Amino acid sequence: MYCLRFALPLHHNMDNKKATLALGTEPVGKLLVQYATPAIVAMMASSLYNMVDSIFIGQGVGPMAISGLAITFPFMNLSAAFGAAIGVGASTTLSVRLGQRDYKTAQQILGNTVVLNTIIGVVFAAVCLLFLHPILRFFGATDNTLPYASEYMVVILLGNVITHQYLGLNSVLRAASKPRIAMYTTIFTVVLNTVLDPLFIYVFDMGIRGAAIATILAQTAALLWQLRIFMDKSEMLHFQKGCYRLRQDIVKNILAIGMSPFSMNACSCIVVILINTALVRHGGDMAVGAYGIANRIGFLFFMVIMGINQGMQPIAGYNYGAMRLDRVIRVLKLAIIAATMVMTAGWLVGELLPYPCARLFTSDEGLLAISKDAIRINMVCFPLIGFQAVTTNFFQSIGKAKVSMFLSLSRQMIFLLPLLILLPPVMGVDGVWWSLPASDTISFFVTLAILIRYMRKFKGSVKVS
Repeated sequence: MYCLRFALPLHHNMDNKKATLALGTEPVGKLLVQYATPAIVAMMASSLYNMVDSIFIGQGVGPMAISGLAITFPFMNLSAAFGAAIGVGASTTLSVRLGQRDYKTAQQILGNTVVLNTIIGVVFAAVCLLFLHPILRFFGATDNTLPYASEYMVVILLGNVITHQYLGLNSVLRAASKPRIAMYTTIFTVVLNTVLDPLFIYVFDMGIRGAAIATILAQTAALLWQLRIFMDKSEMLHFQKGCYRLRQDIVKNILAIGMSPFSMNACSCIVVILINTALVRHGGDMAVGAYGIANRIGFLFFMVIMGINQGMQPIAGYNYGAMRLDRVIRVLKLAIIAATMVMTAGWLVGELLPYPCARLFTSDEGLLAISKDAIRINMVCFPLIGFQAVTTNFFQSIGKAKVSMFLSLSRQMIFLLPLLILLPPVMGVDGVWWSLPASDTISFFVTLAILIRYMRKFKGSVKVS
């Protein structure tokens, strides 16, 4: 009962609650801009964070190092899967509880998030380090790329708990009506990583390992800042005695909602493994490097969509919890429009400027030639992807975990995997590239059909503003 003992914490706490209550009263468009803008800036910064690593590694270590880095993508997806299961599950559960004004449970969700991230982070890192080389071989590493991939992942895995906590607490900050602080945290991490990358790669001559060390050090500094915020007893959500004890109902809710992003990222891991192995078989190590470059360029735009989703999530979750379905539908519409505009811009960049984009990462003409085609094909259906991504996240935000999970799984497992198996034997390396936009197109129409069905239910329950 700290708020009864100190006047300042009471005032600060009330301000936090007012900010949360505004989710149900302020105009939806204004709220989406307010919440999505910091998230977009943060996610763009996060994307640049990954690009900086790739650019410094490609230009400073060499084209084969880019291929080695691309081999680690399944690891990143798998780690992100466990992180998202906790971070997204916790933030969604937190938003709904705040919408119900259940502040006591919200406090416990914070503590349970920290404990779950610690447990999963340690176990994941220990298992992966124990079997690192066999796993990398399974992911598509060859004798040429294994040393680079291994050198990078040892450091990343040793700092895995830090990464999980940093990303998880950022999700909590956004759900707790602190999107700007989450944005500043991410920007700080990117800036620090950009400064440390050349220092460790060039000055200390540590190569790809130096890039990994820079990444973990930057995340460590950001995590310390987050911990300082949540240790402040004047905050509505802060660490306190008893909040760390795992509660079965909270853990169950977090994992149930988190299963959708977990499945999406786990499926991404499987898909990237198949893509890497198909590229090695039909195009060699350079094709894997080209995929890594194309992935980084496309991810820059997709991260904007993730920022829009993160801005939408607390608004949709809060108003769904408060049964304000008109506001829920409104924020979905606005998010879809914004996402489609962003991905259309990405499509223009990919189709018109593939060579300059690839040139950022490498000066090797062989890798540039392959990367140019990879970027153009990979981004050909981008205008459709924004709708699919926002809709999937929307169902997740309102607790419809099964629907969200189905949409995630269908795009990657039901549609993409068969195409990856069928097209490359016929079309060679082009079959790998074209399987990606083909699955996106099919997924778009499936997602549209499911959303129309649910919108009819919503509109039958409330008059849409």
